[in-house]
This record gives sequence, C-alpha cells and structure tokens, in this order.
Amino acid sequence: MTMSVPERKSGSEGKEEESEDESEILEESPCGRWQKRKEQVSQGNVPGVESASLAMDTEEGVEVVWNEVLFSDKKVFKAQEDKIKEMFENLMQVEHPNIVKFHKYWLDMKESQARVIFITEYMSSGSLKQFLKKTKKNHKTMNVKAWKRWCTQILSALSYLHSCDPPIIHGNLTCDTIFIQHNGLIKIGSVFPDAGVHGKGRQHRDEQRNQHFFAPEYGAGEDDYAIDIFSFGICALEMAVLEIQANGDSAVSKEAIISAGQSLEDPLMREFTQSCLRHDAKLRPTAHDLLFHRVLFEVHSLKLLAAHCLINNQYLLPENCVEERTKSFDPNAVMAEIKHEDRQGVQLKYSHVSPLELDKFLEDVKNGIYPLMNFASSRPHPVPRALSLSQEQVETVKTPTPEPQETETRKVVQMYCNLESNGEGTKTHLSLFLKMDDKLHRQLSCDILPTDSSKDLASELVHYAFISEEDSEKVAGFLEDAISRHRVRALASGSTQ
Repeated sequence: MTMSVPERKSGSEGKEEESEDESEILEESPCGRWQKRKEQVSQGNVPGVESASLAMDTEEGVEVVWNEVLFSDKKVFKAQEDKIKEMFENLMQVEHPNIVKFHKYWLDMKESQARVIFITEYMSSGSLKQFLKKTKKNHKTMNVKAWKRWCTQILSALSYLHSCDPPIIHGNLTCDTIFIQHNGLIKIGSVFPDAGVHGKGRQHRDEQRNQHFFAPEYGAGEDDYAIDIFSFGICALEMAVLEIQANGDSAVSKEAIISAGQSLEDPLMREFTQSCLRHDAKLRPTAHDLLFHRVLFEVHSLKLLAAHCLINNQYLLPENCVEERTKSFDPNAVMAEIKHEDRQGVQLKYSHVSPLELDKFLEDVKNGIYPLMNFASSRPHPVPRALSLSQEQVETVKTPTPEPQETETRKVVQMYCNLESNGEGTKTHLSLFLKMDDKLHRQLSCDILPTDSSKDLASELVHYAFISEEDSEKVAGFLEDAISRHRVRALASGSTQ
C-alpha cells in the first residue's frame, strides 16, 4: 500500500494547487467517518481491487486506504452476496500487530453496478521491496538481527492466520505485499482471499516479476498453508540477499533461487530457507514450527514473557516506573546468580543491564516487533461472524447500505468525575473521565441545571461514552451518585442548589 508519486508542478503555487486538488473529498462513508480523496495509492497487486485511494479517518485523524471492488453485473453480485458478506465479516475480525488492519466495509448498490468498499490501514513507509532496493542501491548488506526480527514477525502473522477457525490462507505473499514502518515493525497486507468471488483472484500470477513467489502447486487444487510457507521462504531469501537476480529474464528462474540460497554464509539461515522451498508441499514446515527454528531465537523466552506481562498491565503501573525503579538499584548489587559445583559461577549485576536498552526493548515489544506467538502453544483462533443489520435497523444514511454493527468490548479501568458550581449557583459544570483498557480514554463534559434529573443525566452521558453495556450500568450508577452527593453538599453550604 505504497503511495504513488504524481507529477509535481514547479513552484510553490503549483504545489499548493496540487495539494488542494488531492485533498478534495470525493465521497464519504455512510457513517461520515471515512472521507475518500483524489490521490491514488498502490495496493501491492491486491487481486480484484479496481481502485485504491487515500482517505481520512475523521474520528482518529489518520490517513487510511479506501479500496473498491466493482461488479458490473448485479445478478452475479446478488448470487454471491452472502459469500462476499461472510468473507468480509471474517476479515473484519482479523486482529494482529503484524497484519495491516482491516477497518470497515460496506456495500453500495446502484442501478448499473454494485460496489464493495472496504477501508484498510495506510502504510506510509512503503513496501519491503522498496526498502531492499534502496539498501542494495546504497551498497549495504542486510543486518542479520533485522532479518531475524522481520522473519519472526511475518511468521507470527502467518501462524495467526493459519490457526484461525476456519484457516485463512494469504495466497499473495510477496515483498510487495509486506510493509515496513519507521520503528522496525513489519506488517503483511493484502489478506483478501477473493478467488471465486470476483473471478480475478489469480490474475496476479500473470505478472512475471513476482511469479517466483508462488509455489509449484499454487492454484492447481485446494490451496493450504504450504503455499504461504513457500512464498515466505522466497521473501526470507530476498531479505537476506536483497534481490534474487533474474539475469535478464522476464522471471526469476529456479537456478537463480538455488544460487541465492547457496550464497548464504550462515548454515542455519541456509537450512531455514531451503526447508520452506521444498518442492513437496507436505514436507514444508508450518509457520508455528518455523518460529521455533534455532536461527530465529534472539530473545530469552522468560525476558519476553516478562516484557509482555508488563506491557499488558501497564495501565496499573505509574508512568516511567521502569526508569524510576532502575534508579533506586545499586549498580553493583547482584540481581541473579548461577552456581556451578565444578566451576566458577556467574553473577548478573544491575550494572550489566542498560536502562536505555531496556526501555527500547519494551517499546519494541509494545509495537509488536517481538510477538509472543512463537512461545505459545498452537491453538485455533476462532474468527467470530459479525451480525448483519436487520431491515428494521437500517437507517436512512448517505448511501443505501449501512455498515455492519460492532459490539463494544473495551473495558473501563478507572473513572473520575469533577463537578463545579458557578458563582450564582444556577448551574454546575460536570466533567467525566473514563480510563479505558485500550488506552483510548474517554472524556465528556456538560452543564447541568438544578432541575435536571440525576438519573436521566447519567443515562444520557453514558449513551455518548462509547463503552460496553456491561460498563454502562456501572458508570451510570457512579455518575448518578456523584451528582446527588454534589447537590447535597451544595445545599449544606447554603447554595441555591
């Protein structure tokens, strides 16, 4: 999902005109949250997608990608509408730090044609292919640590997809559909299994440039996880050597792939990639098995488990707790010791641990660079189906088909309420702060009059708080009690309230 670079006009005036032209809003989603712009973006050969434009998420204030799949024959669309809905509803549930986020989708029915519109995360830093080209151009080699981290993240995403129930096969994994962010986080995109839905699911095979990413058995029968493992093996090999030379041919040959693999100096890296590229699909390892390969183990499992535990419960800890805690330790104090009967033991002191490196490691864990997937047992991840709206629930909005509803699952961790009366005592200003477990906190405020009902006020505020039904009653009760106690104190102090 890399941004295309349009031709620029010379001079500041031309740039301003172009900027205004590209930021023009062409269309809005039914809810008004997503706004489509003129600027086109490259989707990395997503099969079936006719156009992909830059869009704005007005709620979060970030750029996203507005994708469109067109159906010129409405009869064909109607015949497969249920299948299309089921596919997109399943994709809506895919949640992993190393997979490009699939935000929303909706259907737009017109007289002449039908459209499926879906919103995905925008990866502004470009594709892995672009990064590898720049690295090679600057006469640099791939950092082995970065290679290990990237392989781990890609495999973590594939392991997640393959262990879903039902399993999700990516089917289009290339260096063009893997994206890298400035913080080192890798995300795979284009999880769009539309084969048989739109009739264009295999078109990307025709592009010679990426043909070597696809397994020999690809498309011959019922594809399974092995085709993704083969594609990953080619990606891992390209990451290691920066580019597999086509030697003037239109496509990369088998000989070129074998030669690139043999050029790897590390025997573990060589064995790792070769195991993914076995001709017999049954002999290829699973993504989960590959995560346990010796070449990928970089961080001790206990350290990683501790880091994930700290990050997951960070809302319970004060800010900068790690920094403050490390300051209180004596650098010469022994924090751990390993004793041996036949030789000298090993002592680990606090001075051996750099607070800056520890902070950087925790930040990387928080960003998803060190996923926990490879230390967990293999287990299915059920993909729940989102409920479609009934006809009675459909509201009249900007386009005829509303977006599917989502059930709020975020939890309220803490609640704060502040009430201040004005000098005359004619009204009170209420501020409510809700601390959420996903760190996207809620803050609401309003003015209340002495005649307003405490219960009605609490219910109305909770309605706008975007919280789960389970938390709604708890917050409403907290608000009602706070308003009532404030009024009692105001009366006791002689206020007109």
